[in-house]
Amino acid sequence: MTVEPISITPIELLSGGRRPISADSHVTEPPDCYSAYIDPKFRDIAPKLVWDEKRGDTFVIDGMKQPIPMGLVAAAGKPADQLTLGGVRFEELHKGGWDSKARVADQETDGVAGEIVYPTVGMLLCNHPDSAYRKACFDAYNRWLEGFVGGAPDRLFGIGQTALVDVASAIADLHAIKKAGFVGVMMQGDPPEHDFDHPMYDPLWSTAVELDLPVSFHILTSREHGIGKTRGPRINGFQSIIRGNQDILGTFVFGGVFDRHPDLKVVCVEADAGWAPHFMYRMDHAYKRHRHWMQGRELKRMPSEYFRDHIWLTFQDDWVAFKVADMVNTERLMWANDFPHSDSTWPWSQAMLQEQAIQLSQPAREAILRGNVERLYHLPH
Repeated sequence: MTVEPISITPIELLSGGRRPISADSHVTEPPDCYSAYIDPKFRDIAPKLVWDEKRGDTFVIDGMKQPIPMGLVAAAGKPADQLTLGGVRFEELHKGGWDSKARVADQETDGVAGEIVYPTVGMLLCNHPDSAYRKACFDAYNRWLEGFVGGAPDRLFGIGQTALVDVASAIADLHAIKKAGFVGVMMQGDPPEHDFDHPMYDPLWSTAVELDLPVSFHILTSREHGIGKTRGPRINGFQSIIRGNQDILGTFVFGGVFDRHPDLKVVCVEADAGWAPHFMYRMDHAYKRHRHWMQGRELKRMPSEYFRDHIWLTFQDDWVAFKVADMVNTERLMWANDFPHSDSTWPWSQAMLQEQAIQLSQPAREAILRGNVERLYHLPH
């Protein structure tokens, strides 16, 4: 797929001719991503690409009722009236979704210097009910991802996945993810036992701090707030997909996780950020007014302070986030292009940023468009 970027006469967004870095971009897992890298005992039931006359090329996953059509998840740059779930063949998708060299060309088209890379099929696999199968798939993905980011190590920075089967295996996963050279770890939205604020997970958070691996939670990885959970018209479900992430963040804050782990870094991915000031206010209000009768935990600081200091937020064209950046924390906001998904700003990112980010002070632009992601993941300058 070839799409020309919008022609603009840009005002310098970043000093010294530097370009933005996307804090949330994705791969398009190739047909053999899982089958070629998975534990052999799972090979016969590994996720596989199947042509469906109605849905087009689709990843079919053993144990999951809903297959994953690939057309919409790799539709960056398509006009809105051409977005469709089905009828698309894999070879029609952006080659940069699985080919490193092609991906660098896509970055040049969009005017970005690098990308933090998340999965696509792997997001939905987070909801697979079989923990052993989920782990086998994530281990396979991590092996494939090493080769993908290794093809452009100064432009592509991987986020490894853990299936969080139990605390001990997750800790082992974090060590493997660090050894593989990935810059962070992505976790599923639903924990296997108890919630994330339970003390049983404290050794896991301590390991994340020890290894300096930011912990990411991406939208659509929680069963309760996934695709298809809709009240009213179908499009109304689009409003709810950030709710799962908000619930996770509240659990970490109100559950005292940041009191116990003051150096833990949590990343809220693709859930936008314009809502954050009101969310922080609402947390403080609940804590001040209602914590006693609701038997809330006593915290050392106000909830909004934990949110402001410990939680990084990625967003694409959320113009509200640019407007209220100072009400959140300009050191915790990170812009992203979400390539190659249908919500992506590719290949129009530069034009969008010229319109929306130009209002920010130069230091705020430097932080949100590049500096924060560099510092969080210790990227090479």
